[in-house]
Amino acid sequence: MIEIEDTIISLDLIEEYFCCDLSKCRGACCVEGDSGAPLTKKEFDYLRKILPLLWDDLSPRAKEVINKQGIGYIDREHDIVTSIVDGKDCVFTCYDENGVCKCAIEKAYHEGRIDFIKPVSCHLYPVRVKQYKDYQSVNYHRWKICHAAEILGEQRKILLYQFLKEPLIRKFGEEWYGALDTCAGEYWKRKKERRILL
Repeated sequence: MIEIEDTIISLDLIEEYFCCDLSKCRGACCVEGDSGAPLTKKEFDYLRKILPLLWDDLSPRAKEVINKQGIGYIDREHDIVTSIVDGKDCVFTCYDENGVCKCAIEKAYHEGRIDFIKPVSCHLYPVRVKQYKDYQSVNYHRWKICHAAEILGEQRKILLYQFLKEPLIRKFGEEWYGALDTCAGEYWKRKKERRILL
């Protein structure tokens, strides 16, 4: 584990390779799972405000769900999460011409309609951040749908924390990311030295 400021970070972030491969997973992380994407109260309020700007990109079923229960709900862990459609898709999913699941929020951001890329929990995925009383844990949520991303990351030699540089800086700041990068450099340097000694 690595400790930076008030965060405890799994070594997975600096040990594991990762690079999303949408051609293989087809955006399954927006579809699979027990509940919707975690939201902060600020994100929830903002998404409610900009919903009209996203409405035309949402599926008819997503619109039905939102009209019935809103864009989010409180899950079993007492977190605010996005509403889901038929126990699967986040209500903010949309599909491209190839059937790949995309995010309607991110689509609107890239088209210049909004200035918010997506909820930070989605931006950070597959890293999950959990708030405790005195610290935050930062862990890699490993599961089968991201296996292709692990393969592509290894082929391209992109470590998980490097792939997630932008959202990690968004969440924790430049200084925090710089400290993590330094830790990773030292870790791999020592690992290489041990190999040489063996």
